[in-house]
Amino acid sequence: MSSAIKPGDDWKKTLKLPPKDLRIKTSDVTSTKGNEFEDYCLKRELLMGIFEMGWEKPSPIQEESIPIALSGRDILARAKNGTGKSGAYLIPLLERLDLKKDCIQAMVIVPTRELALQVSHICIQVSKHMGGVKVMATTGGTNLRDDIMRLDDTVHVVIATPGRILDLIKKGVAKVDHIQMIVLDEADKLLSQDFLQIMEDIIMTLPKNRQILLYSATFPLSVQKFMSSHLQKPYEINLMEEFTLKGINQSIIFCNSSQRVELLAKKISQLGYSCFYIHAKMRQEHSNIASWTEKIATKVTPAKLSLCRVDRPQERSRREQDQYWNIDWRPGTKN
Repeated sequence: MSSAIKPGDDWKKTLKLPPKDLRIKTSDVTSTKGNEFEDYCLKRELLMGIFEMGWEKPSPIQEESIPIALSGRDILARAKNGTGKSGAYLIPLLERLDLKKDCIQAMVIVPTRELALQVSHICIQVSKHMGGVKVMATTGGTNLRDDIMRLDDTVHVVIATPGRILDLIKKGVAKVDHIQMIVLDEADKLLSQDFLQIMEDIIMTLPKNRQILLYSATFPLSVQKFMSSHLQKPYEINLMEEFTLKGINQSIIFCNSSQRVELLAKKISQLGYSCFYIHAKMRQEHSNIASWTEKIATKVTPAKLSLCRVDRPQERSRREQDQYWNIDWRPGTKN
């Protein structure tokens, strides 16, 4: 059982804190309202896990998300990766669990196996003092029989990729009739053409009064349509109102679709930067890529490469420039 945190309580002295993170943090992590995790009236055991993760204070996305998610309201949030997004939904998800119930109560859907394993690890670590939270990661490419056997035991939280969890639901193995919260992390990818129908099928199996938390770096039309169809008066959070290239003199950006390349290149050009782009659907004579990319482009399969170069106008004459690589593509992805 959880006990109330009392003034003067020294429970924090027993925590095994990790080394302090001394990395330089950007404003999308540091520009907070000054809240503390204790302000949200969380269980002591959950707070212990939070602090032992090295999370000292809530980041902006956590400040915006946690109290709203705790109230049960749907959320549509736009925030970059690396800003505490996982904590923004895992903290309220864990706080709302009823460990007296031996059923799946929350589900997190992510587009890749790697992200599923990452989120499940964070969930396990944050909940380790709560006494019996059962977290399961299930993804494609793993043994289905092992997942079926695992679901014979108690599972409170499922972290999954779309195809695998839908398969388990259809087989009647994953019982989702008591789910109170579902999270879509990287929703722009989950609601792309590759996953959209699967996500629609998953949502239709859930209780009508389920809470949906949707997190995305971009809001394409597919996300807006999904929101209109399935979210009930969502609380909207947008921590990415401005597209910026702070601290970058030159960059090469890889995208996972030709459409994203053109949209990004257009936006960068509108901001006054010199931008060259190329993707597999362009005819050779229409390519505006500079000759400096020729060596790079010949070393990869064109169908798997989409990129653009960005220079700050005032920095173009410099020979030695910092380079920034943003990997956002998967081998074998169709353009």
